[in-house]
Amino acid sequence: MPSRRRRALSGLATGHDDGFRRPLGGIALAFLTVLATLSHSCAADPATQSRGVAPLVERVDTHVWSIDEPDFGGYSGLHLSEGGTRFIALSDRATLRWGRIERDPDGRILRVLSEGDTRIKDSEGRPLRPGWRGDSEGLAVGKDGKLWISYEGLTRVVSHDTPESPAHVLPRPEAFKQMQRNSSLESLAILPDGTLLTIPERSGGMNRPFPVWRFRDGAWDQPFSIPRRGDFLAVDADIGPDGRLYLLERDFMGLLGFRSRVRRFDLTPDGVTNEQELLVSLPLQYDNLEGMSVWQGPQGIMLTLISDDNFSRFQRTEFVEFRVVEQQPDPTPPAQSDKTALQSD
Repeated sequence: MPSRRRRALSGLATGHDDGFRRPLGGIALAFLTVLATLSHSCAADPATQSRGVAPLVERVDTHVWSIDEPDFGGYSGLHLSEGGTRFIALSDRATLRWGRIERDPDGRILRVLSEGDTRIKDSEGRPLRPGWRGDSEGLAVGKDGKLWISYEGLTRVVSHDTPESPAHVLPRPEAFKQMQRNSSLESLAILPDGTLLTIPERSGGMNRPFPVWRFRDGAWDQPFSIPRRGDFLAVDADIGPDGRLYLLERDFMGLLGFRSRVRRFDLTPDGVTNEQELLVSLPLQYDNLEGMSVWQGPQGIMLTLISDDNFSRFQRTEFVEFRVVEQQPDPTPPAQSDKTALQSD
């Protein structure tokens, strides 16, 4: 890709992280576990619960990435391609960075190598500055390589032919202009046919579902919504290689840091079905995970999440990866004795 700067800069590996970033005693761990359970205030509606056998989700590894440059950090959007070996990361301060990921034979990240970065251009080719116009949040990459970016602040979705190209701004429906500031279009995903889906961070009410906005055939509509569960807010979305919609959500718990959750849904012409909760992290287990890419690995679907360090020395940029392993239903019918026992009750 073209770049105003091109370097090979290595990230800093942390080895094989087993979860928490600092030692916690048994009492503290139990407290955090109970607190996380209690704060999950809204149980899933039985009508939208998973049908069939839920997949196993295995944590693969955590890798800390660091580059000593002033524009490095704040990553809220992520795209991986070519079997998880190439990446594009979007900062919420209107910059893009891309490069390659080196992995060990088991697929764990060894190094993240930056090969270029650029400041995003507006529609007239002028570099965007951080702030109201430059609060870039969601990233999607089409099959043709075109980049799509969603924004908070001045709520909009734009496209770029290349990272260095000027923006092409999509129409702005009136609803975009009315969205809550600093809580609008965090999530952006693209279907294989080029249809865009974007979701605001907040829905406007604890009992109000997240609206899903769709752009196709040159126009926006809002054909369906996603149920809102508990205190989690939507921060990124992606279409997996299985055609499902994956949603990354975050819950900020003050001094206890962040929790993250990933749900997935089947997409139909009428909306989403077959809701499945894939993972929920504990408080302090990971940093502020805001970006997600879903891709096909050799042993299953991979979820690669990236954290937004808010340009704070108290936080870090980390890649956290999970493997989704589908399970087959047990074809063995229940034993006759079990049937008899059920009938006798």
